[in-house]
Amino acid sequence: MSKIRVLVTDDSAFMRKVIGDILSGDPEIEVIDRAKNGLECVEKCKQLSPDVLTLDIEMPVMNGLEALEKIMADCPLPVVMLSSLTREGADATIQALELGAFDFITKPSGPISLDIHKVADRLVERVKAAASAKGRIRRTLRPSRPSAPEPMRPSPASVTATLRTTQSPVPKALPRFPSSGKARLVVLGTSTGGPKALQQVLTPIPASFPAPIAIVQHMPAGFTKSLAQRLDSLCHIRVTEVTDGEWLEPGTAYIAPGGYHFEVHQVNGKLQAHLHQQEPRGGHRPSVDVLFESASRLTNVDKWAIIMTGMGNDGTKGLKQMKELGPVTSIVEDESSCVVFGMPRAAIQAGVADHVAPLEKIPELLCNLLH
Repeated sequence: MSKIRVLVTDDSAFMRKVIGDILSGDPEIEVIDRAKNGLECVEKCKQLSPDVLTLDIEMPVMNGLEALEKIMADCPLPVVMLSSLTREGADATIQALELGAFDFITKPSGPISLDIHKVADRLVERVKAAASAKGRIRRTLRPSRPSAPEPMRPSPASVTATLRTTQSPVPKALPRFPSSGKARLVVLGTSTGGPKALQQVLTPIPASFPAPIAIVQHMPAGFTKSLAQRLDSLCHIRVTEVTDGEWLEPGTAYIAPGGYHFEVHQVNGKLQAHLHQQEPRGGHRPSVDVLFESASRLTNVDKWAIIMTGMGNDGTKGLKQMKELGPVTSIVEDESSCVVFGMPRAAIQAGVADHVAPLEKIPELLCNLLH
């Protein structure tokens, strides 16, 4: 089997060497070259056609975001970003994921991390996952200021697992959702590819959406707040990083903070967020399973569960428990639109997927189901 050909880009000669050595130490990976800034990176991508690119964000001449935008427009390939743990680094990382980066790794201690070996295993894992997703990377020509689409109205047509191949026109008027007389809750889990997928799913949802949406996106602490703020600026619904004890209201999406599990509890018939730092589940904190299992224990609540792109199987166990303890309708992202068909595949293979739909159809499907 041919090796994964990787181009390493960082303005620090030390970081280029260490990252290159980490990757070259794996028998499945070959570091074909190194670049010291974004401009050199773009040129070498065109010349060498690597399978995967690792890309620093803060660089002279042309920074990582500028280079990424050019690469995704001209010669798209899977890109793993290396980000600092600063607020600025988090904001830039969210922009990179929006531009089409496959995933990111945080440098443990700043731009020149002498302890980069702490994330060596994670870096190798992400590069291998990125290589396996190479065929799914698309050209992304983003408008300079992306705007949220008009909110969609639930279609009167019956909802099936296979939706129409053309999206129905989106009317100007906001939809009216009939009251069910019970509390409603949507729970959603995603991982690799999730930030961009969340943008595509949440932006068409109207402000009048009649349920809170509780979300687990696998991300480190600090990055989820930047993600929530970015999505909030684009969506009709409110999007926020959830806080412990916060009441969950319709028309709002609540994203679990990195480093904390997110549970939904019932207090006097109302839904309330509960955050804690118990052991990671399957290596994840927040964990989709933890969120879904908490939802399974809620009574007199109409529930919908969504599993989207991501590595592994987080969410399947929790969705099974939701199915066992009470009615829930599940939506799982179709392989055709997944960046990584891991979590959705696990749910489908376990037989807990009621509807399987490509990403662009999920908002319409969800609105129809709640209607």
